[in-house]
Amino acid sequence: MQKKRILWADDEIELLQSHILYLQSKGYEVETATNGDDAIGKVSESSFDIVLLDEMMTGKSGLETLQEIKNISPQIPVIMITKNEEERLMEDAIGQKIDDYLTKPVNPSQILLACKKILDSKNITSEQKSRKYTVELRQVSESLQKPLNHNEWIDLNLNLAKWDLEIDSSMEPQYREILNDQRRECNVEFGKYIEKYYQNWIWRREEAPVLSTDLVKKFVIPELRQKQNVVLMVIDCLRLDQWLVLEPFFYEYSNISRDYYFSVLPTATRLSRIDIFS
Repeated sequence: MQKKRILWADDEIELLQSHILYLQSKGYEVETATNGDDAIGKVSESSFDIVLLDEMMTGKSGLETLQEIKNISPQIPVIMITKNEEERLMEDAIGQKIDDYLTKPVNPSQILLACKKILDSKNITSEQKSRKYTVELRQVSESLQKPLNHNEWIDLNLNLAKWDLEIDSSMEPQYREILNDQRRECNVEFGKYIEKYYQNWIWRREEAPVLSTDLVKKFVIPELRQKQNVVLMVIDCLRLDQWLVLEPFFYEYSNISRDYYFSVLPTATRLSRIDIFS
């Protein structure tokens, strides 16, 4: 297994040799810098798994160095080490996305624990998600062996969309191929489901899920009758997983509830729009 690489920037780095030797004895590769400019240069020239950054250094301060490091490598975790416990300083550092901070004096065990908490948590999280996905994958396969109603199909699609995002963010790439195979299997079974039930939905509306022709009647008109201000926005070709990425940006400004509907056939974009406003 490749050693995790640590960059430690401190203008008194020679006084920290015992700490560095301790980290090396625990399997880490440690590279040092004695000022902010050197640390920035090393980050731009090489890759590190984590940066330990002294807040008060000769020349560039820790906060200035932090900002430039994040400009070069936004994803790299940074632990700031400081003598200053002033609240404003910590707010500035957190605002620039430090991952943790330690107050001097620090001992080797504190440094090791802080590094492991950040570096190992990613592996632990990934392993937990992989095990959970394996279980849910089996559950999806089992669910496809029995008849599903329209609400169960919606839940199944929502779970697949969420796993799409999980795989992108923190899981091994081989799970992407597994998910794609799973989605293809679901698409085949969903096609059979639509063939079997769609005609009944058209003629026996009480048994049907919400269709695109029902949207305005079900969701817009009741709000208008209550004298509410209503904005109806229709976005073409937006997948559910794409909406799940966008949704958190609206939490600060809106209370969001999600509902789902089935499009009438055929589902070409132009016809889908016509159905909504028909």
